[in-house]
Amino acid sequence: NRITCRDWFQLCLKEGLTVFRDQNFSADMRSRPVQRIKDVIRLRARQFAEDAGPLAHSVRPETYGAIDNLYTATVYEKGAEVIGMLRRILGEETYRKGMDLYFDRHDGQAVTIEDFYACFEEVSGDDFTQFRLWYSQAGTPEVSVEESWNPETREVAVTLKQRVPATPGQANKKPMLIPMEMALIDDEGNMAEWITLFEDEELTLTFDLPEGSERPLVSINRDFTAPIRLKRNLDRETQLAMIRLETDPFNQWDAVQALAKQEILALSEGSQAEPDDALVDAIAAAVTGASDDPAFAALLARLPDVNELFLERQPADPVALDAARKKLQAALYGKLSQFADSVLGESSTQAYDPGAEQAGERALRTALIGLLAASGADEAGDRLLSLYKAATNMTEKLAALRGLAGLDGEARETALADFEAEWTSNPLVMDKWFGVQAGTGDAATIEKLAAHSAFDLRNPNRVRSVAAAFAMQNLAGFHAPDGSGYRVVEDIILKADKVNPALGARLLTAFEQWRSLEPKAKAEAEACLRRLQAADLSKNSADIVSRALG
Repeated sequence: NRITCRDWFQLCLKEGLTVFRDQNFSADMRSRPVQRIKDVIRLRARQFAEDAGPLAHSVRPETYGAIDNLYTATVYEKGAEVIGMLRRILGEETYRKGMDLYFDRHDGQAVTIEDFYACFEEVSGDDFTQFRLWYSQAGTPEVSVEESWNPETREVAVTLKQRVPATPGQANKKPMLIPMEMALIDDEGNMAEWITLFEDEELTLTFDLPEGSERPLVSINRDFTAPIRLKRNLDRETQLAMIRLETDPFNQWDAVQALAKQEILALSEGSQAEPDDALVDAIAAAVTGASDDPAFAALLARLPDVNELFLERQPADPVALDAARKKLQAALYGKLSQFADSVLGESSTQAYDPGAEQAGERALRTALIGLLAASGADEAGDRLLSLYKAATNMTEKLAALRGLAGLDGEARETALADFEAEWTSNPLVMDKWFGVQAGTGDAATIEKLAAHSAFDLRNPNRVRSVAAAFAMQNLAGFHAPDGSGYRVVEDIILKADKVNPALGARLLTAFEQWRSLEPKAKAEAEACLRRLQAADLSKNSADIVSRALG
């Protein structure tokens, strides 16, 4: 806080640095690979969606309708990614020198992005003009990859091509400077690793391997070096090999996610009736193989959520995607049932510790609880209720409660009533009680929660625990084709906007992808936005509705 922004358009500098530092602190306290994966999950779910919709804007916006609307995932999370790329390009030592110079030179001043980068240009001798396009060009860059292997000459060729899609107000884009960590990996896990600075529209890299070499696995954008969409046309065998052989934790996890996405999409579209056994086996093997790092194993066991899948096919059908995801979860639980029984059957006698080791164990247990909830097993409700009652910490208790909230039956009602009775006097914990129901229920659930005596429009956290949890996390419920999800959220927005315009505007961003929906839901979403446009909204909310409708 000793250095501030010259104007609101520099907000991404201050907040991007703050988010980046927070991410690195968390990585140092826990597991760096796991933290990186979690950061990317959030980025893809919210910021990539923002980049792909009518509200897309650059990291440093050129205009704004309301200042409150500058507090976006693009400004914060993508702003942090740009700082991370800068550090990778410079290396730790030079990056630190640049930061030291920045603090020494501008202590007590109000600065700009240009002031910040001038420090790094001075200590490194590099020109970051092209790199600063990350601040001025909106949209998520797409990098396509073509690979070839000549077994006679043992030459590997990798061709990279980049494009930045058109976004509102920016039809034509320049090539970005994209840093990417890459590696070649053989069947025994040996590898050569380097960083490529990709600054043109196209780049071809060639490698001559020693005699006797087999085709290596090409590992690209390791540790998610750059916030891009990577497009690779890999055959099924190579994709499965990536799950087995990849040495970079992020890329192994991403390989699982990529194949799981393909599987869920195929299931949702009806082109495939049941999950592929080879894939489910590979994911299960990866999970059990990572059991010595339970936090990482937990991430491998978590399949892509509907928010991520939403952008993979247009028009999108969140209801079908949710059903397909649960089908794959059920198949995975079937393969992991013995492993899950072993992990979930172990009750710790140790006192609660927030440290990395126990946190990892809790993460794996909650991931397996989530699979159990989706398994469709006859005993799932009773088992979840037992886990709920036996939980010695809030993390696992909420995981079991969330699983039960998505089921029907006596076990669900018992757990919800018990939790409410125990925590009714603690508002923050009760937000969780509201949230697990909103995150798994339908419009009728939201109506019931909004009518609850503890629901208060003057409490932003309580409103978010219901309306935001439903509209932004429970896409199958929110995007119900009959429009019921939109109507119930519309009602809350109209009321909340009178009390807290910033909150009303933030809730409205749930509609940003309405044009990508399947026809029935799309028509209902547009009708809802038209009604809101005609309503007496605050300036904040009217700005969001206007931009969403275009």
